Amino acid sequence: MTAQNLLVELFVEELPPKALKKLGDAFATVLGDQLKAQGLAPADAAVTAFASPRRLAAHVTGVLARAADKAVSQKLMPVSVGLDANGQPTPALLKRLAALGADASAVAGLKRAPDGKAEALFHDSIAPGAELAVGLQKALDEAIAKLPIPKVMSYQLETDCELPGWSSVNFVRPAHGLVALHGGSVVPVKALGLTARHTTQGHRFEALVSPVVLTDADSYAATLAQDGAVIASFAERKAEIARQLAAAAAKVGGGCRPIEDGALLDEVTALVERPNVLICEFETQFLDVPQECLILTMKANQKYFPLLDAQGKLTHRFLVVSNISPADPSAVIGGNERVVRPRLADAKFFFDQDRKKTLASRVDGLGKVVYHNKLGTQGERMERVRAIARAIGQQLGGEVLAQQADTAAQLAKTDLLTDMVGEFPELQGIMGGYYARHDGLTEDIAFAIEDHYRPRFAGDELPRNTTGVVVALADKLETLVGMFGIGNLPTGDKDPFALRRHALGVVRMLVEKNLPIDLSALLQSAVPAFGALITDPSAALSDFIYDRLAGGLREQGYSAQEVDAVLALRPSRLGEVALRLQAVRAFAALPEAPALAAANKRIANILKKAEGEGAAVQEALLVEAAEKGLSAAMQATVPAANAKFGAEDYTGSLQALAALRAPVDAFFDGVMVNADDPALKANRLGLLRELHHAMNRVADLSRLAT
Repeated sequence: MTAQNLLVELFVEELPPKALKKLGDAFATVLGDQLKAQGLAPADAAVTAFASPRRLAAHVTGVLARAADKAVSQKLMPVSVGLDANGQPTPALLKRLAALGADASAVAGLKRAPDGKAEALFHDSIAPGAELAVGLQKALDEAIAKLPIPKVMSYQLETDCELPGWSSVNFVRPAHGLVALHGGSVVPVKALGLTARHTTQGHRFEALVSPVVLTDADSYAATLAQDGAVIASFAERKAEIARQLAAAAAKVGGGCRPIEDGALLDEVTALVERPNVLICEFETQFLDVPQECLILTMKANQKYFPLLDAQGKLTHRFLVVSNISPADPSAVIGGNERVVRPRLADAKFFFDQDRKKTLASRVDGLGKVVYHNKLGTQGERMERVRAIARAIGQQLGGEVLAQQADTAAQLAKTDLLTDMVGEFPELQGIMGGYYARHDGLTEDIAFAIEDHYRPRFAGDELPRNTTGVVVALADKLETLVGMFGIGNLPTGDKDPFALRRHALGVVRMLVEKNLPIDLSALLQSAVPAFGALITDPSAALSDFIYDRLAGGLREQGYSAQEVDAVLALRPSRLGEVALRLQAVRAFAALPEAPALAAANKRIANILKKAEGEGAAVQEALLVEAAEKGLSAAMQATVPAANAKFGAEDYTGSLQALAALRAPVDAFFDGVMVNADDPALKANRLGLLRELHHAMNRVADLSRLAT
């Protein structure tokens, strides 16, 4: 059978832009997978997704008009049930064969094969391959059913349904056209009250013809582009917008560049069918407003691309991605400039109004904002963050840092009560920094207020100064300790208070800033701030944080064994973890490593069984040559390894211990640890305990044993 390429398109009303790419990919993927599963398309068939504001489409290569027949072997029943004592078919077997379209003549051709403990009868047959019309209908129904639709609409059908005007269907948007072309032939399938045709609609305003006639599956994208003025491919449309944005910025000159925002680019790509980038501008007086406010209002409300200069400062020009290309674009440009002006005026008004009150004057207002029904108001939360920040500040920098952190923590949440943050919650912290500078506070305090939410997401920058780090730690610890303390833990994919993100933020600051503070001490410094509101969650929270750390280290390329070996010791200084991991990796590459790791595991098991037994090693009780040799080797090796450990030369410490391989092997080959003499046994256990302690200061080497 000759294979031809297949094109399926659903033509609908404007789809939700933020979901368009996901909808297009899902539609094409499920359709292709279903055709492959039915044998209508080869396993390596290329599936191409198309998605524009008014269409979802898929192109599949090498689709057959009819799938190949397939041999089927079907289990019927146990032999003892299907055949009587004389080997004749029982009524049960005949009934089963009849259900399969066979009669008694098929009994002789049945196969016997073991099936568990019994022998069963199997019926071999040839299943005819699926016809494309039938198979595509099934695939299309499945693709529509499995679309990740954010919100379903219900609408009535007017034709081709049981009750015109009354019969309804549910879909993301009302559908108005269906195309299904196998090569140049229409496949007779139906969906959403529509029957497949070979025509579709182009651009709402700029299509050359209506309807657009598609001659075959392979000319779909080219015909839509030429006759319909539509770039059907999401990826091609996105690339064209990026190209035009860069060209427009170059036309403005001065090293200008459009702001980089992948989510905005995706959303705009989902809003237009044939993009046309235009250069617009606004009055320079609005540049007195913090650029974050202007950028956010232009991006969020208008889907514009602000232009930054070579130094990264906002200019008074911006780019609009239009869906029409008039000969004279002045009306489109003027309209967009008129629309953005009130938005910018609102931002300027909010900024001017907010600066009439100091941040300090807003502190009392936090007591009127509920934070959590079990943990009180934002005002009470602020006092807890202050207490935690003072404790951390004392540990890291004494009274001066503690006082700076206290001031920043007191004011950090006050911008939540400003008009600007009320309108744009994304600017919390950022606006606090601007208002702090306006109030005459130092840059150190302003940066700390601005940065205390950092890191907001994976890869985000950390706070810029030590005061900011202290307040950011305090803020995240208050959330973690408070939520764990009342039992409000994340479950599965639900984490409404972003506790995983907060834990990762704590880990990143401790590790990347290499803070000289123990995790356990850090958690304990936060608990007293809550008084009787919570039960001490330090143990569970510590495990949670180490789990986040382990996951992050594995993502960085460390093996599960390496991470497990280091974190098994629960190193309290997280800044040391990277050094310990490097040491473990270097040690694991040594030829002595496998034997020492295995011996370490054996020692751990022996000591576990001998809980409480053992004594300080006495030289006089070392009677075997092998145990004398091990003791001597430890006396020669361990002090040097300990000295390197104390100097944080973890790699050198582990490599020094590699010299113990031969004495350890000799010990286990020639010494009975569980000697009959209790004194000898206790002495040998004491020797192993000293060895175990010496070998596992950097990491639990037994975790490296395979």
